[in-house]
Amino acid sequence: MNEFLRIGAARGRLTWNCMDASMAFMKRLIIGGFFLVSFLSISGCRNVMYSAYEKVGVYKRDLLKKRVVAARDEEKNAQEGFKDTLTRLKEMTGFEGGEIERHYRQLQSDYDNAAARATAVHKRIQDVETVAGDMFAEWDKENRQIETEELRQVSRQQLNDTRQRYEAMLSALKKSERSMDPILHKLHDYVLAIKHSLNAQAIAALGGESAKIQADVARLINDMNVSIAGADEFIRKMPK
Repeated sequence: MNEFLRIGAARGRLTWNCMDASMAFMKRLIIGGFFLVSFLSISGCRNVMYSAYEKVGVYKRDLLKKRVVAARDEEKNAQEGFKDTLTRLKEMTGFEGGEIERHYRQLQSDYDNAAARATAVHKRIQDVETVAGDMFAEWDKENRQIETEELRQVSRQQLNDTRQRYEAMLSALKKSERSMDPILHKLHDYVLAIKHSLNAQAIAALGGESAKIQADVARLINDMNVSIAGADEFIRKMPK
């Protein structure tokens, strides 16, 4: 009798284990299917958009140029936000009483503005990468369809040159992008640190950290200048 009970219990555990494994598999299958459907849906939407633009004579290269212009302009806006923050950090030194509180509130506002503009830059860069990926994939596919060897080689060279310029431009753009968030985190910590101690002693105690942030912001502004110049050069050399 006991032996039958042990066998029944073992079979029960095996059944439940199989059910758990099946449920886990189904869950992974459903999640995977969801992401696949989402990807196909997004890709389909982009194809519809590209088709609509092409009907009015606007091709992927034109859209890429527009996206790069938008990313460059957004980076200029972010640069101005970081410049304001740098100015405010410098002004915080040496103020007393109510003036410190006023400048703190201005610094908080400058931080919020810089953070919002940095988020906008992230979005613009994603837009650039999406259109560029689609454009180069289409160009590469159509290049392989050209049967005349000489024409195919000319097209391939144009593709390679454009991709090389794009990668150089994107590298500079993403270098400045990567620097923004760490600086914003440091700036956020600094703002919080002085929030409840708005006096000259607290500001002086954090002077070393303020100087580090100022140096980081100055380097970021220089990186942004390089990135903006690179975007201008890429736009200028894009095929008409």
